Amino acid sequence: MPLPDRWRIGWPRYERYPGAVHEGPYVRGRWWDPYNLSLLKGDYPILGQHTFFVFTLRSDTLLEGRRLPVASDVSSARPGSAGVFGRGEQFLFEQNFLVSLELFHGSAGFKPRDWELRATPVFNVNYLGAEEQGVVDIDPRRGTDRLDGHIAFQELFGDLKLADVSPYYDTVNLRSGIQDFTSDFRGFLFSDFSPGVKLSGNYAANRTQWNLAYFRQLDKDTNSGLNTIFRDRKQDVAIANLTRQDFIWPGYAAQLSLHYSGDFGSRHLDENGFLVRPAQVGDSAPHRIRVGYLGWTGDGHIERFGISHAFFEAIGRDSHNPIAQRSQDINAQMAAIELSYDRDWLRFKTSFFWASGDPHPEDGTARGFDSIFDNPLFVGGPFSFWQRQGIKLPGTNVNLVNRFSLLPDLRSSKDEGQQNFVNPGIFIFNVGVFGRLTPKLSFDANVNYLRFHEVAVPQLVLLQRRIGHDLGIDYSIGLRYRPLLIDNIIMVLGLAGFTPLDGFRDIYGSKTLFQAFWALTLTY
Repeated sequence: MPLPDRWRIGWPRYERYPGAVHEGPYVRGRWWDPYNLSLLKGDYPILGQHTFFVFTLRSDTLLEGRRLPVASDVSSARPGSAGVFGRGEQFLFEQNFLVSLELFHGSAGFKPRDWELRATPVFNVNYLGAEEQGVVDIDPRRGTDRLDGHIAFQELFGDLKLADVSPYYDTVNLRSGIQDFTSDFRGFLFSDFSPGVKLSGNYAANRTQWNLAYFRQLDKDTNSGLNTIFRDRKQDVAIANLTRQDFIWPGYAAQLSLHYSGDFGSRHLDENGFLVRPAQVGDSAPHRIRVGYLGWTGDGHIERFGISHAFFEAIGRDSHNPIAQRSQDINAQMAAIELSYDRDWLRFKTSFFWASGDPHPEDGTARGFDSIFDNPLFVGGPFSFWQRQGIKLPGTNVNLVNRFSLLPDLRSSKDEGQQNFVNPGIFIFNVGVFGRLTPKLSFDANVNYLRFHEVAVPQLVLLQRRIGHDLGIDYSIGLRYRPLLIDNIIMVLGLAGFTPLDGFRDIYGSKTLFQAFWALTLTY
């Protein structure tokens, strides 16, 4: 019997175990079956011999409870609330539904695709419940809870292979549109879904990789963090990097990179009515920021020891910093290193992170390091309280640290605000252990000691004569469970606490902070 293509030859009809439910490789599959050969996951061509289609559905559910330091608003939610800080308990629910559509031409194997079209719309619903006014909206009449929704495109691009440059599937590709791009191994400097153009390639059997990219940033939706529908935020980002695999030692990769960010943002209010551009601190004047970064990073292992490191130098100019209330020359640095050792099913690790701070905020040189759009996987990543929670600086509309960032950069918002290089900087010392308890269950436990690099900036902003350097102790544990041993169902549980030390207590008081979250990812 003739078949339309070789892909549909499939397995022969054969029962190894008559009456058994599962026959391993001899199951022929159905069009809707994600676990066997299926038209919807690119196992068979949809057009001709080499054009395939991949359809993916994903559900991301998040339940999160937390206690943050929240300043009492002018209009209190309860009578008799005379304290500087109110109740900081909050509850967050977030639901994302993703639909990914891929159409590509190729061989559905090791050979790189000739061309690809991809669209990934995301449908979001989110709810935030707080105990104080002024958290969910600037208008206290809106109450203490908020229900919101948003539709976004996180991916919408076309990719074209321009050339084959060796017999080993080394290629040059051009990708244009909204795309995911992380510019370094751990996401310290730039990690985002942005519209842009990327020229990329590899050489020497994929041992050498390079990227040339330009992105025009979109504004983010305030409450979901997703892209807006093509609302330009007037920020240009250009990136060039070169990565070499097996550099000096087999298994170790090194990368050199150049980044440029030109932020020309004007006045902008977020979806909840808060001023985020320019930041509502100091004299709050519109300004432009041009900054370049030179970076050296590495990731991999040397013999039995794992290593990951990064160093970035930032040089540029801010036309008018609102904290310094004058123009600033930018000269700031960041360094990070993680060392690990694998012992059977355990990985022991220790890490150090440093971002320079500004000791003289009014001298005309901004020495506090800030990223472009970071999302680092370091010192605990999303399980860490310090990294996961955005903490508002009292008396201002800026954050001491933004959600999913390590930097105390005093930005109004990582998503919608502008970079700020007049900030205190930070030291983070970490010890942790990662382990696989079973093939289905893994854990990641970390303890971090955090300390300001410089305290002159928060002293100036808060008009306090003394603020200590020690921030606090951040301790966290995360569990990841895959009941089917594959990524179709993933459950994540995270618990973390933060014990303030003198510097944090001088600003927020001594109350212990905490977070607990549960996340479920279902993929079809």
